[in-house]
Amino acid sequence: MAKQIIQTVDAPQAIGTYSQAVRVNGGDTIYLSGQIGLDPLTMQMVEGIDAQIERVILNLKAVAKASGGSLNDIVKLNIFLIDLANFAKVNEAMAQHFQQPYPARAAIGVASLPRGALVEMDGVMVLSN
Repeated sequence: MAKQIIQTVDAPQAIGTYSQAVRVNGGDTIYLSGQIGLDPLTMQMVEGIDAQIERVILNLKAVAKASGGSLNDIVKLNIFLIDLANFAKVNEAMAQHFQQPYPARAAIGVASLPRGALVEMDGVMVLSN
């Protein structure tokens, strides 16, 4: 199995033992690692749930672009929230950044996230020919 690692300076650098994204065997499927609301320039967390949701989506967008695709190529999106009451805010942000047909997704309430983040998202992207 050959793995191609996707890396961009337009998204936060990995803060652990992972890659921003991985393409397997030169195929069209790319696995996007979880993104939190870190500003890629400062590596500092943006403040507030609205800003973090926006930053997470922009970080995913940057990794998707570096992979040769866009947010609209994401077929599965996982959303992790400290407070599920913020799920409506995620829907609003997704409506601004994603086009129909929307990806399949899961929204999961969690006790905590890295660096004190309020939201994290990861996904699977399939590039269209």
